[in-house]
Amino acid sequence: MDGYKLFRRDRQGRRGGGVALYVRECFDCVELGDYDDKVKCLWVRVRGKANKADILLGVCYRPPNQDEEADEAFYKQLAGVSQSLALVLMGNFNLPDVCWKYNTDNFLTQLGKGLVGDVVVGGRLGLSDHDMIEFSICGEVRRGVSKTTTMGFWRAGFDLFGTLVERVPWETVVKGKKVQEGWAFFKKEVLKAQEQAVPMCRKTNQRGRRPAWLNRELLLGLWKKRRVYCFWKKEKATQEEYRDLVKSRREENKKAKAQLELNLPTGVRDNKKRFLQTY
Repeated sequence: MDGYKLFRRDRQGRRGGGVALYVRECFDCVELGDYDDKVKCLWVRVRGKANKADILLGVCYRPPNQDEEADEAFYKQLAGVSQSLALVLMGNFNLPDVCWKYNTDNFLTQLGKGLVGDVVVGGRLGLSDHDMIEFSICGEVRRGVSKTTTMGFWRAGFDLFGTLVERVPWETVVKGKKVQEGWAFFKKEVLKAQEQAVPMCRKTNQRGRRPAWLNRELLLGLWKKRRVYCFWKKEKATQEEYRDLVKSRREENKKAKAQLELNLPTGVRDNKKRFLQTY
């Protein structure tokens, strides 16, 4: 289908069967491999944007006559891929022991409270004898906020720090002290000044931070590279075209980074915090 990426895992050893998943091309996603042949499952990780967490999509088909060994293999696979990820698991599990007559409403109520909402059951796709389930994935799951604190040098009062250090009569207090004693006193006074001049803040995840040299032109180039990659997978572009584009984008990134580092020393004269903003 146009505008979608297809992920599929066909049944081995016979015609027909298997699982498949279509994901819109606007989403950055990757398929998780290393499958167990006993389990008919497909796992795709959708990367979250900004501070949103990644979401794991799973599609599974469980035959009605599946044995306990295959069930245990599925549980093991599910535990391995779903660690620290929000999980949306879909498929046909063929569980005859579930009493859907009395538990369906409760199941859908619990399903709609968290990651998934707007659940609608009904209708069939094509000639299939299975009912469809439509739902929306609520992308409000956020990455865990770090409780680790660090010094926020970009908000530091360096003038205050210098003033506090200059107030100490160093020649008088250090005179007559041994090297180790003098160092301990010096360290104590500097840390005391640092505590007053440099605020503490929570350490943020640098994963989503954009490099300072990555301008709008380079971002458009990266978008074009991903687009050509999709064309290559669909056999609408050649591998040589994709490789040449990757090489040119890599060279442009290197030049942009080198130019930024070349201009950094002169820029620091006008803005002393520019180095901290860059790195």
